[in-house]
Amino acid sequence: MAHVTSLNDVQLEQASLVTIGVFDGVHLGHQQLIRALVERAKASGRLTVVLTFFPHPDIVLRGLTGRYYLTTPEQRAEALHLLGVDTVITQTFDETFRHTSAQDYVSQLCDRLKMTELWVGQHFALGYEREGDVAFLSRLGESKGYTVHAVELVADADQHVISSTSIRGLLQEGKVEQVAGLLGRPFSIDAEVVRGDQRGRTIGFPTANLAVWDEQVLPAYGVYAGWATIDGARHPAVTNIGVRPTFDSQRMAVEAHLLDFDGNLYGKVLNLSFDFRLRGEQKFEGITALVAQIKADVEAGRRLLKR
Repeated sequence: MAHVTSLNDVQLEQASLVTIGVFDGVHLGHQQLIRALVERAKASGRLTVVLTFFPHPDIVLRGLTGRYYLTTPEQRAEALHLLGVDTVITQTFDETFRHTSAQDYVSQLCDRLKMTELWVGQHFALGYEREGDVAFLSRLGESKGYTVHAVELVADADQHVISSTSIRGLLQEGKVEQVAGLLGRPFSIDAEVVRGDQRGRTIGFPTANLAVWDEQVLPAYGVYAGWATIDGARHPAVTNIGVRPTFDSQRMAVEAHLLDFDGNLYGKVLNLSFDFRLRGEQKFEGITALVAQIKADVEAGRRLLKR
């Protein structure tokens, strides 16, 4: 799979099917569209191209700050690759790009990608001030030689449309099991292991302190059970997210205790999933009470992960 950061970096020699969107999280709704796209492309001997954006248009247009993304651009591209996509274009979304007209941009897609089909959601629009809605793009396709497929949005079991926005909200409430149901997999992060306060080691529970990307959404403060994957090996883990109020700390940290693991992790990149929420963040009266609760958390996490 090719992953590039500009449409200008691509010049296909083979016809392609294209879809455009942010695809943050690559949730079940996204997956349904991508799988259908890939299946149709393979059946007709064409390529599949996903054109996505970074930064997120919401951040540029609404001036949002803080943690917002469900996936890094690299995680998103990898998830799309696993679905069979041939080329991912992570287009820079800035003030210059947002003023590009829909007609000009579609002309580039046809020229550089040899686009024969464009697959989008029913309410999709591109171009300056969202001028290029599905009706506009369909009319333009008559002269440019492509067709538009408007895909229905996917709903969950309660008939709510699956969206990245709803998943962000669930994560902020700590509802990681519901999030897994919408992503089709547990929510996870990739982060380098760095030196922390090393308090865990002194109380018998050494932890990997993770330098998480400061724009990625995290589950609500609390304790979670999941899996830590490093160097291709997977280990059960119990992770704390929060400010460690028992130690009167004010700095947010993500610290994972890998069960039955002994080794040096500093400088390594660890993938950490959040499969179950064990409890919320608590302040304990002292170290003895904290250690007792950690032991209980570890046993609870071990039981859940054995499922």
